Amino acid sequence: MQIGVVFPQTEFGNDPGAIRAYAQTVEALGYTHVLAYDHVLGANPERPGGWHGPYTFRHPFHEPFVLFSFMAAVTTRLRFVTGVLILPQRQTALVAKQAATLDVLSGGRLRLGVGIGWNPVEYEALGENFHTRGRRCEAQIQLLRRLWTEPLVTVHDQWHHISDAGINPLPVQRPIPIWLGGHADAVLDRIARLADGWLPNYRTAQEAANALARLDVYLARYGRSRQELGIEPRLHYADGDMEHQHRLITDWLAAGATHFSINTMGCGFVKPDQHMQALERFAQAVQRSGSTAISGDATR
Repeated sequence: MQIGVVFPQTEFGNDPGAIRAYAQTVEALGYTHVLAYDHVLGANPERPGGWHGPYTFRHPFHEPFVLFSFMAAVTTRLRFVTGVLILPQRQTALVAKQAATLDVLSGGRLRLGVGIGWNPVEYEALGENFHTRGRRCEAQIQLLRRLWTEPLVTVHDQWHHISDAGINPLPVQRPIPIWLGGHADAVLDRIARLADGWLPNYRTAQEAANALARLDVYLARYGRSRQELGIEPRLHYADGDMEHQHRLITDWLAAGATHFSINTMGCGFVKPDQHMQALERFAQAVQRSGSTAISGDATR
């Protein structure tokens, strides 16, 4: 089992020195990876028609590939997870190239979490169709794996036209692991067919029980089992003391969790140091409990 951290995008600020210190602190504390959310654009809530999403243009989000490239340059072991990259609003070949470059320059430390998103404003601005994003995502996942493992690719489908071309360099990991977020039935089916892992958006294993049962049905349909799939829930620092966190971890492990990430957002922290101090307290509490280790190789 691996424990990583959620980079507190919306609360951390833009000081590169603080971001460098964060990555190095996380690595020194023994966390295995850092996960970052993804949004390219934020909408104005005063726009015509209004806006009711959880984020607006006032919430900062660093672009994950650029952020992780910076962090990779100042660390040696820390792994990186997009959680999740909104894949269908991006060009597939460009994502393949960006991910492969990051994987090469980091020495194979990338895990690509992808999802279809919920924000039509971003899709419109990036010139992609919000309403076909699910089907497009499936084609993209299959093409990404080809672009990461084959020197030349030819594909002509509804969304892609590549004629005898490929990316260079290819990634260290061939292919880079692809994990999916989401929990709708169509997403669970997609996870069972195509994914290396699942990034569930549930606080507790009990809340996820119904989705896990449905996922088992889809996995069996495609000749797979939960034991073949990575599962990474997010823990929330604000949820309580270590005794409560220990119960959450234990329940998730029984449900098949292989990775965790601890999220320090939503705690009222206003300075980068507060996030890092919270992660230090959490790491020390985990180590004192003797229940889990927060070090090791997270390759799946």
